[in-house]
Amino acid sequence: MKILFLIFLLIPIIEIYFLIEIGEVIGAIPTVFLVVFTAVLGAQLLRFQGLSALQRVQASMARGEMPAVELLEGVVMLVGGALLLTPGFFTDALGFMCLIPPLRRKIIFSVIARFFRFPDGGGPSSQSPPHGPRTIEGEYQRLDDDK
Repeated sequence: MKILFLIFLLIPIIEIYFLIEIGEVIGAIPTVFLVVFTAVLGAQLLRFQGLSALQRVQASMARGEMPAVELLEGVVMLVGGALLLTPGFFTDALGFMCLIPPLRRKIIFSVIARFFRFPDGGGPSSQSPPHGPRTIEGEYQRLDDDK
């Protein structure tokens, strides 16, 4: 609960600081234009990547796979879109980070590794074989049936 309070307190302070500093360097009108431009650009990028993610989800489902990572990417993109629509440069930077596919996957896997424990010590992307009974397919012939 305290962390949420700090987030809601510190982010507006950081945003105001950056707006004032950038406004002093480039002027008030260009600063406002830049904030609006990043919101519009972010919305367009979110739209493009959102449609791409939807297509990946549909392709995974058509192959009979569970599209877990693709759905989590959608959640991260939604958070990134909300950050981009929030006026300010700090939230825009965080929002654009959510729209970069390698960073987005890194965020997802680090959150999964932090909040979920895996019994084999690996993570969601570990390639170790599952524990438990294994089935080995092949052909055989019983030697005592050769009479």
